[in-house]
Amino acid sequence: MATLVLSTVGRLIGGPVGGAIGALVGQRIDGELFKPKGREGPRLTDLALQTSSYGSQIPRVFGTMRVAGNVIWSTDLIESRTTSHRKGQPSNTTYSYAASFAVLLSARAIQGVGRIWADGNLLRGSAGDFKTPTGFRLHSGGEDQPPDPLIASIEGAGATSAHRGCAYAVFENMQLGDFGNRIPSLTFELIADAGAVGAGAIAAELAGGAIADAGVAATVDGFSAYGASAREIAGLLAMASGARFAPAGGALAMTDAVEPVVAVADDGFAAPGAQAGTRRTVMPVERVPRALSVAYYDPLRDYQTGVQQARRPGAGTRDERVDVPAVLSAATAKALAETLLRRAETEREQRTIALPAEAAGIAPGALLAIDGEAGRWRVTEASLEAMVTTLTCARVTPPGPVASASPGRALPAPDLVAGATILHVAELPALSDSPNTAPRLSVMANGTEPGWRRASILYSLDDGASWRDGGASAAPAILGTIATAPGAAPATLIDRASVIEVELARADMVLGDADDAALDHGANLALAGDELLQFGRAEQIDDTRWRLSVLWRGRRGTEAAAGAQAVGDRFVLLAIDSVATIDVPVAAIGSGVSVLASGIGDTGGPAAGDCAILGGSVRPPSPVQLRLATVDGTPVLTWARRSRAGFRWIDGGDVPLVEENEAYRVSIVPLSGTPRSITLADRICPLETGEAASGTIIDVRQIGTLGESPAARLVIP
Repeated sequence: MATLVLSTVGRLIGGPVGGAIGALVGQRIDGELFKPKGREGPRLTDLALQTSSYGSQIPRVFGTMRVAGNVIWSTDLIESRTTSHRKGQPSNTTYSYAASFAVLLSARAIQGVGRIWADGNLLRGSAGDFKTPTGFRLHSGGEDQPPDPLIASIEGAGATSAHRGCAYAVFENMQLGDFGNRIPSLTFELIADAGAVGAGAIAAELAGGAIADAGVAATVDGFSAYGASAREIAGLLAMASGARFAPAGGALAMTDAVEPVVAVADDGFAAPGAQAGTRRTVMPVERVPRALSVAYYDPLRDYQTGVQQARRPGAGTRDERVDVPAVLSAATAKALAETLLRRAETEREQRTIALPAEAAGIAPGALLAIDGEAGRWRVTEASLEAMVTTLTCARVTPPGPVASASPGRALPAPDLVAGATILHVAELPALSDSPNTAPRLSVMANGTEPGWRRASILYSLDDGASWRDGGASAAPAILGTIATAPGAAPATLIDRASVIEVELARADMVLGDADDAALDHGANLALAGDELLQFGRAEQIDDTRWRLSVLWRGRRGTEAAAGAQAVGDRFVLLAIDSVATIDVPVAAIGSGVSVLASGIGDTGGPAAGDCAILGGSVRPPSPVQLRLATVDGTPVLTWARRSRAGFRWIDGGDVPLVEENEAYRVSIVPLSGTPRSITLADRICPLETGEAASGTIIDVRQIGTLGESPAARLVIP
């Protein structure tokens, strides 16, 4: 965060405080304040954390303000290790890291925390949702707040400070993968007081009773006080609010009232032997800045630094900048810059008048109306010597026109809510030409809101009795439901007659067209119900509804599911990076698997999905091109083999076998006669007498290493 560092304002224009603060408050205020060998992913070798240093300043926050936190306690990094195994492949071990830590926020109590930024990006949104998994507790700074239970459990109850009077936050098991496995730089939107806070009230609290708020009208939306002395902060607030200081009992009153005004007559009074009259001085215009800039916190730019400038015509070359650690609108900051510059010009003119001793009650900060002079004058110095009261005065700057200003283009960090997880689970054929070596579960997920990113996966092979770690979901998938089912169609021809309408889960999800070349390379592959299909044309009907046409049906051996869809069935666009996979044991074939997905938006519980493991991810596709011919008077059935590794059929030749052996099971059911089943090692089957008769049903299945293919059927006419 580009944080304004509170600087000494100096005596740029003589200042509304003038000599009054130095003479009457001085040090008093300052004194009152302040198998095959597994592969391992990248791993940190040093788990110790360098968190913070002693002497860091703690701000006192008023109103609503964005401040940087100071880490005051942390655990070492907490390492989690996940090892995945796939049959025939080396294990893969990955590491993730988390940490628990406490961040000091304010040296005075606050009401709450709004947004939180980590490395400039939103960690917690305006709705209170976290973008990265973490536990979070806020201690608001009450005088009776107890120690944090996590810190006490680690450090010991007797050794844990409650930090009473100071606001701090505790993050528990915050996942650090998004931040390079380190605690990120955090800034917080603190709500210390409800609504705007009066400038006089801030000065009074910081001064600890040395300054009284006499009803200063000016307010700020937020203010962060740290680093400078109370005198400097009070002077800064007075300058920014147009207030002045005047004695009030044993303290100073900060006021912007235009009354009372003391009328004095500059009649040339002087002590005996002294020269009568008024001494008037005007500083050279070159002593006034040519341009004056005000830097401030801009709420429309996520409290980043804004700068507004005022310029004057005429001689001079100096530019000045005033840093105001307050939350202001652009118009207010612009008006302040113009007011300060106008005040610098006006207060070039000063005058000293001599009055009788009876005027000794007129103190610095008083407003004067001098006979024969227009406007008002503010007393900056007063002295009594030889029965003569000498007052040094500066002309009061009249109000100026209301300024208008723009904060500039704002580029805030996106605040996207994650929403609940939408989960789809299926056993799919391999989506590439590399065949699966074990039954594989495909997991696709997204969220109901655009901020969803990923979810943690658990799966159970024993009806929920035990759960296994399935890692994390893949990139967010484009998904929804079927609104209009496409109907049945063959997988051997491009389906230009059917259309499928889908309702996507969110309006920001988009589908696109694909030409024949792109489709041939696998573009626009989608799971519609249980059928894999591709679409060449995507037409948007409304915000979430799309009409898909030019369909390639029954892809990758799913032709049996073509036309079996119903309204409400799942639709998922199967981009390679949006499908997470889980390999399960071969023994799981024939059983079911339950899956839970939990993301940061799943406050109502994880999303759940079930899937039957039937071997579709590892069994060969059904044979094709069943033909009946007569060879030397004998009826013979032939067919063509398909392969789990050759769906694209690139060279037009025979596809790779993939399975350990080539074998087929042929089932022959004649209309009349005895059914028989035969296992063959070749793609040819002679039929016996009567089996080639009309009405005979012949099913051919390829016997794969891990299961049989679906049947290819021929009914003899």
